[in-house]
Amino acid sequence: MDMHSEHPFSDPAPDGAPARSSRGIQSVEVGGQLLKALVHTGRPMALKDLAGAAGMTAAKAHPYLVSFGKLGLIEQDSATGHYGLGSLAMQLGLISLQQKDPVRMAIAELPGLALRVGATVAVSVWGNHGPTIIQVEQGPADVHVTMRHGTTASVRRTANGKVFAAFMPPAKVQEALAHDGDADALNDPLFAQELQAIRDEGISVVKDRLVGGICAVAAPVFDGFGRLVLCLVAIGPIATLDSSVHGEPARHLRETASALSRRLGAPGDAPAHAG
Repeated sequence: MDMHSEHPFSDPAPDGAPARSSRGIQSVEVGGQLLKALVHTGRPMALKDLAGAAGMTAAKAHPYLVSFGKLGLIEQDSATGHYGLGSLAMQLGLISLQQKDPVRMAIAELPGLALRVGATVAVSVWGNHGPTIIQVEQGPADVHVTMRHGTTASVRRTANGKVFAAFMPPAKVQEALAHDGDADALNDPLFAQELQAIRDEGISVVKDRLVGGICAVAAPVFDGFGRLVLCLVAIGPIATLDSSVHGEPARHLRETASALSRRLGAPGDAPAHAG
């Protein structure tokens, strides 16, 4: 058993000295593969299948499962014999979700995202009357359009508005659309096609809608329950910001949004429907 030989709160290495890699307990890391396998699969598993998914034999996996069971990390179904995550695992997950602040996490990503995208970026959340900009990070290119903190975006005519329309519960979307004067938008087949494309691609693009010569690209961020919590949006001149669904800005937004979603405990695949 390879145990950490240094105090966990020891002073860091002096400036210029090579950083020392922290050592852990190997058996914990090995057993942890069983927990990872259960999380990845998302359902209770038979011993043989669980062990195989964790890259070990059933004989090797069983003692770990017994210990995890005593801790409440794993539970065994008395009828099927299958192993699933236990009550302690559930408590840890819920506490972790409570400790995560998606807005704070997203805002911290904006400076780097603005540099990678090469444009002004922002965080948008669902407010009293629809999508609301809460933080803006200016990019290297000037954008002659107002995107201030507290600005409420059109649900139908902006990239971030369409992201919310695609993934928020329809009743809330309808209320915001009515407030915008677009009460019949959800009955428009073309708008429905746009929203489905956003669900399929995980990205929303708008060009020349509210301001001529300006485009925007937006991506959704989900929480551990698969609910949309906020939206990342980039805005810039059409001449300099690639607004194609598979362009570099869209890729950077999608990757950043996906990374945030994973940190918030979201499933590996984004929800395919609103709600």
